[in-house]
Amino acid sequence: MSTNSQNNDNQEIDLSEISNKIGGLFDSVLMSIFNVILFLKRKAIILLILLIVGAGLGFFLDSNKSYNSQIIVSPSGGVDYLYSKIDLVKSRLTEKDRAFFKSIGINNSEKIENIKIEPIVDLYNFVNNNTAIATNAQNTQNFEVIKLLAESNDINKVIEDELTSKNYPYHSILISSKGRIASKDVIEPLLKYLNTDDYMNEISKINKENILIKLKKSEEEIAQIDSLINVISKNISQNNKSNNLIYNNENSEINGLFDLKNKLINEIAYQKIQLVKIDVFVKDISITPNVINTKGIKGKMKLVLPILFISLFVLISLFLSFYKNQLAKTK
Repeated sequence: MSTNSQNNDNQEIDLSEISNKIGGLFDSVLMSIFNVILFLKRKAIILLILLIVGAGLGFFLDSNKSYNSQIIVSPSGGVDYLYSKIDLVKSRLTEKDRAFFKSIGINNSEKIENIKIEPIVDLYNFVNNNTAIATNAQNTQNFEVIKLLAESNDINKVIEDELTSKNYPYHSILISSKGRIASKDVIEPLLKYLNTDDYMNEISKINKENILIKLKKSEEEIAQIDSLINVISKNISQNNKSNNLIYNNENSEINGLFDLKNKLINEIAYQKIQLVKIDVFVKDISITPNVINTKGIKGKMKLVLPILFISLFVLISLFLSFYKNQLAKTK
C-alpha cells in the first residue's frame, strides 16, 4: 500500500511540475507580446518616421524606371560575327566611349545601361532543320549530334551550350536603359551598324543572287513537270479508250512526277522566305521597345525600403537591449 501511495504522490508532483512549466511558458509568451506592444508604443514616432522616409525614398527610386528593349534577329550566316559585334558594343558601353556611339548614330548612349545577345532556344527546328528541303539524313544527323552530346552532359546544358546555341536561327538582342529610348535614336542606328560590314553584305548579296537562280530553275522544272504530266495523262486517257487498261509503269511515273513537283513547291516556298531574311545580313524579325523591368526589387523599392529600415531599427534596438542587460549582470 505504501508503495502505491508513493507512486501516486510522484505522479501528482510530476503533473504539478508540468502544469507549472506550461503556465510559465504561457506567461513568458504573454510577456513577450506585451514587450512587443510596449516597444511599438515607445518607438511609434520613430517607426512612423522610418516608414514615411522609406516609402518616400522608395517612390523616388521607383520613379527612375528601368526599361528593357528586345530585338529578335536572324543572321544570314556568320553568327560569330554578330556576337563579336555585340561584344564590341558592350565593351564600348563599359568604357563609356561616347565618341564611338556617336560615330554609329547613337547620341544618347548615357541612357543605355547594358546590352547583350543570347540565342532563342529552338531545339525542335534545330533537330528538324529546314523540313521543307532537308533530307531525313540531315535531320537524323542533327538529332544524333544532340543525343551524343547529351550522353555525357546534362541535356539542358547541351541545349544552352555556346556551340549548340549559335546554330539556332533566331537570336535576341537585349538593351537595358534608364528611361525610355526611341527606336530611331538607338535601335535603328544599332541595326544599321550591324549591317555595315562590306564583306558580310557581299556574302548576303551573293546568297540572294543564288536563291533567285534556284527559284527560277525550280519554276522552270515545275513547268517541265506539268508538261510531262499532261503528256502522260493524255497517253493514259487514250489507252483507257482503246484497251480499257491502265499501265502501271505510267501510273508510277506520274506519281513520281507529282512527288517531285510537291518537293519543288516546298523548296520554292522556303527560298522565298529566305529571300526576305537575307535582304540584309542581320534581319530584324521583331522589335519590342521599352518594357518596364520588374525583375528582382526593381519597381518595388517603395515596399522594400520601409521594411528594411524598420527591420534594421528593430535589430539594432534588440542588440542594444541585450547589451545593456548583459552589462548590468556584470556589475
